Amino acid sequence: MIGRIASVDVLRGLAMVVMVLDHTRDFAHRESFLFDPTDLEQATPDMFLTRWITHFVAPIFVLLAGTSARLQVLGGRSRGEIARFLVVRGVWLVVLELTVVRLGIWFNADPSFLGLLQVIWVLGVSMIVLAALVFLPDLLVAAIGLVIVVGHNALDGFQPGPDLQLLWSVLHVRDNVAVFSGGPPDLFILYPLIPWIGVMAMGYVLGSVYAWESAARRRRALLGLGIVTTVAWVVIRAINDYGDPVPWRPGSDAVGTLLSFLNVQKYPPSLDFLAMTLGPALILLGLLDGVRPGRTLGWLATLGAVPLFFYVLQWFVAHALAVAVEAVAGQDIAWHFMTPPERFSHIPPDAGFPLPVVYLLWVTAIAILYPLSRWYRGVRASRGGLLRYL
Repeated sequence: MIGRIASVDVLRGLAMVVMVLDHTRDFAHRESFLFDPTDLEQATPDMFLTRWITHFVAPIFVLLAGTSARLQVLGGRSRGEIARFLVVRGVWLVVLELTVVRLGIWFNADPSFLGLLQVIWVLGVSMIVLAALVFLPDLLVAAIGLVIVVGHNALDGFQPGPDLQLLWSVLHVRDNVAVFSGGPPDLFILYPLIPWIGVMAMGYVLGSVYAWESAARRRRALLGLGIVTTVAWVVIRAINDYGDPVPWRPGSDAVGTLLSFLNVQKYPPSLDFLAMTLGPALILLGLLDGVRPGRTLGWLATLGAVPLFFYVLQWFVAHALAVAVEAVAGQDIAWHFMTPPERFSHIPPDAGFPLPVVYLLWVTAIAILYPLSRWYRGVRASRGGLLRYL
């Protein structure tokens, strides 16, 4: 019987901490209100790298969600039980995305705006798909995941007809769509499904390494797979042909060239993006394998053990901190309570703060979230039941 794997919780907890930085920046960084932090013509290196480091979050979440499903199988639950759990959990995640998470992002309950489909949505739908895949042989599941991840960029040039535009946006293209025809966009599709389903499938197969008796063999496998994936990313990116719709270009100096090389597409995640982020994640899994979290890593393991609770709560904490500090600074905060497209046209020119303040708010948010997560972990462990879905 296999219980919780500390290295999985620690890596997931680390990703969650970095995620809060991204969302704090979303709500409080002045320059991010003006232009995309990955726009190398306008963003400074520190602004770009603050955004870039958060690219690792979603791939780690999705990969480890698949791994966690496999750990439940290794823990003694039947594949039928796991499939039912994945379907229920998946539906629940989609509902949360469009209700509670939506409220935390926008601080507005206007029913005319449906919301933003991002990582929780894609986790939910990928879980529902995985519920069918768990009955297939590992080799076939791994092949399906690999083909999706490696091959999905071949679909980049496909242009569907108007009748299929909404479906294609859900599957493969970042888009703002009008579900209620005739009106302005009311649903923002930030995370198309296809690539992420492949990542979760590979995470499910990856979980089988935790059944190996030899810890040394497992560490070698994780480290080797991570190094191969990272090297493959460097090679594919250097070739500059297939793997990302936006090629890198030499900059005016070495730093500019490096940032262009790192500037890969997240929406939808390109092959370059996934290889760049999953390779180091696998290396970290290998390095952390067998770790016994103490004071240094224990707090990350605590966060990683309650990912959904933390994820939902951090939207409200990060957003409320930004609103409170902007109000104290005498800024107009009315735009925080508006929904798109009105919100984006009402951001005051002096809204937000420079990056050092954003980092201070990030640390403050973690200081608030950690004791709440530790409390909830204890409650869930003692009560179980429906709490395992949060």
